[in-house]
Amino acid sequence: MLFSLAIAALVLAPVFVTFSSFARVEGDILRHLTEFVLPELVVNTLWLLAGVGLGVTLLGVSLAWLVAMCEFPGRRFFDWALLLPLALPAYVTAFVAIGLLDFTGPLQTWLRESWGVTGLPEIRSRGGVILVMSLALYPYVYLIAKNAFATQGAVALEAAQSLGLSRWQGFLHVALPMARPWVAAGLMLALMETLADFGTMAIFNYDTFTTAIYKAWYSLFSLDSAAQLASILIVFVLVAVVFEQRSRMKMRYGAVGRGAAARRIQLSPAQAALASAYASLVLAIAFIIPIAQLAWWSREVIAVDLDSRYWMFVWHSLLLAGLGAMLVVAVSLLLAYAGRQRGGRAMAWIQRLATLGYAFPGAVLAVGFFIPLAALDNWLIDIGRAWFGFDGTAVLKGTLAVMLTAYLVRFLAVGFGPADSGLHRITRNIDEAARNLGLSAGGLLARVHLPMLRASLLTAAALAFVDIMKEMPITLMTRPFGWDTLAVRVFEMTSEGEWERAALPSLAIVVAGIIPIMLLTWRSSRDAH
Repeated sequence: MLFSLAIAALVLAPVFVTFSSFARVEGDILRHLTEFVLPELVVNTLWLLAGVGLGVTLLGVSLAWLVAMCEFPGRRFFDWALLLPLALPAYVTAFVAIGLLDFTGPLQTWLRESWGVTGLPEIRSRGGVILVMSLALYPYVYLIAKNAFATQGAVALEAAQSLGLSRWQGFLHVALPMARPWVAAGLMLALMETLADFGTMAIFNYDTFTTAIYKAWYSLFSLDSAAQLASILIVFVLVAVVFEQRSRMKMRYGAVGRGAAARRIQLSPAQAALASAYASLVLAIAFIIPIAQLAWWSREVIAVDLDSRYWMFVWHSLLLAGLGAMLVVAVSLLLAYAGRQRGGRAMAWIQRLATLGYAFPGAVLAVGFFIPLAALDNWLIDIGRAWFGFDGTAVLKGTLAVMLTAYLVRFLAVGFGPADSGLHRITRNIDEAARNLGLSAGGLLARVHLPMLRASLLTAAALAFVDIMKEMPITLMTRPFGWDTLAVRVFEMTSEGEWERAALPSLAIVVAGIIPIMLLTWRSSRDAH
């Protein structure tokens, strides 16, 4: 219980730190932010949430319905391939889209020179941001909605048609309302990722709270102002969390017989061709074309950029992701095991609080951890100078410990889910038998549970590893001097408009991102059988 409480306190600490910043108001900066910055941030954020929410819902639900309920050429391939955009960070899709579709990009240049076409919509716009984020995040809705439609099978639609409804009316009035909690849960996850995004907004120069936090810290040199902006962002996030939790509470899992689930809608040849073309178009725009462009750009710069410095970026990324993943898995396992040993409503709430960090944007955690650590650092330096003549300028700031702590809080939920699910699959009879043989709680975990949890823990480690590889704001704001990673390299190159030089580190991140997609597909296919 004490361990679980300590983790929950660690997760909530950045929230208290950011809100406590209002006790240290810097008048001039706060007036500037309130008058000129905050109104634009709120408007931009609301537009972004509305646009991305609509985009991911339309793409995710339509694709989920086709794959789960209809038979068309390539359905088995699209079943897993439509998840691949999850491996592509939104900030990578962003700079590829700008590189291809900008006024000076190859597409508009070709259209002007060959066909005289001008006046195309500007990609560096609110619409461009919404398009990129929708393409990057629709798999959240697609994956959850697909499972919802699959559990319904064709039975619900057939029942609607027996009552005189058309197939389209059956979808709108029966199938979609039944799947609404699942769709809402996927939508809330996508919106929380939208609120947390930093790299895409920085590339598009679209000001939201995450970019404003970075500018307040590094341009205005005001940590308190950054924390105050972070506290407002937390309010947005917590509203999304509440809606997401309410959606999950409404979920009721049911089973449909294999025969019913297998009776998919037989589309006409023309409809089947349109379904294949639609799925292919979304996959091409969201994944295949960006990957092809990254490969082409990497081919042009690999001779220059693939040097010892680049391998240092790779090493830093792998080391941080490896250490972070091990820390996340270890704490997740202990937290889940504590809940197994001492259940109850109180422990369930503690676990929920301890895994709430997934909802906090990286920029919030960076600020929330840096402020108290900086204060502790100054106190240690003062003591060191007074007692030991210490002549240093930092003890804790700019260390890997700060980064790893923020990673742990941000991605603990990623590891806790598989670990907790794996423990739930182990029956209590096994625990009782082991205790009858004289095993203690520690021995039970080490000798019985760990071997049985190997697959779940590997999944948790892979998911945490790739999330840390892709993570940008925490790494950018808290890394030690000289500890640049692949994600930081992407940020630096895109900040200078060097799209080609950002391609090589992006491609490495994407290759690593394929790992959880393959694990997710493997687990889904295994669970289905």
